[in-house]
Amino acid sequence: MKLEHDIGHSIELSDGSRRLWRYVYSGKPKPYFHPLSSPSGHVLTNFEPSDHVWHRGLWFTFKFVNGENFWEENDPYGTQRTLAPPTTWTGPGDRIAIASKLTWERPNGAGTIFRESRTFTHVPIGVDAYALDFDTTLIPWFNVLLDRTPFTTWGGYGGLIIRGSRSWLDARHLLADGSTNPRPTGVPAIWCDLSGKLDGGKDLSAGVAMFDHPANPRHPTPWYGATGPGLYLSSAPLFHEPMPLKKGDALRLRYRVLVHDRMWEKDRLQQAYDAWLGEGEQS
Repeated sequence: MKLEHDIGHSIELSDGSRRLWRYVYSGKPKPYFHPLSSPSGHVLTNFEPSDHVWHRGLWFTFKFVNGENFWEENDPYGTQRTLAPPTTWTGPGDRIAIASKLTWERPNGAGTIFRESRTFTHVPIGVDAYALDFDTTLIPWFNVLLDRTPFTTWGGYGGLIIRGSRSWLDARHLLADGSTNPRPTGVPAIWCDLSGKLDGGKDLSAGVAMFDHPANPRHPTPWYGATGPGLYLSSAPLFHEPMPLKKGDALRLRYRVLVHDRMWEKDRLQQAYDAWLGEGEQS
């Protein structure tokens, strides 16, 4: 494994000649992971697709905070600012952690609405998978209401999001009860897996599963997703209703993003979810 930090811009992890992921924390209105690749090196994320140029790989945000837009990047919109280059360290089992402090800045220089402590931890899992453990705490500077566009034919999204590559084909969303759904809209589950075929050879496939921690508000979280050219998966804790937060009250959210080669089925994904929770019990 090789970790490279371009101070002031991005952090990248590679495994031999394969780049697994790059975390970019400056230069755009919100930090993001792109590319995010499968363990075998296939890029799974899309970057600024023409229909939604504010979609960048894997990222985290909410749609509205007190009615101000932190999603689309059409003026006026809010931004997430990383205050200093993130710190990195290694842990047991070849884990690599990245921690940063951010502020959420209101549109038009109106001031700060959140301060955030964000940590991603890279966790190797066998030869055909790795995880990014996402752990963030948001503290509002005054009373806020987190909200979304109510779902009609679209809407309800906001949280931890991945936009998939257009070459990631014949995809499915597999939920923890074993059901599949081409477009989950507010379906609650402890995990959801997005998997599909890949270009580049015969019988290539990969997936990204998102695990919702039992301590998260509104667990099991609702999920929002799509297949086809707009390949997409999002935790959506606000899907059914907004969330008020009082000044100074911490909102902590934890997810595991499991990136794997091939199509995984329900039993293996559930075992991976249980193993993740077991890690927490041992720490």
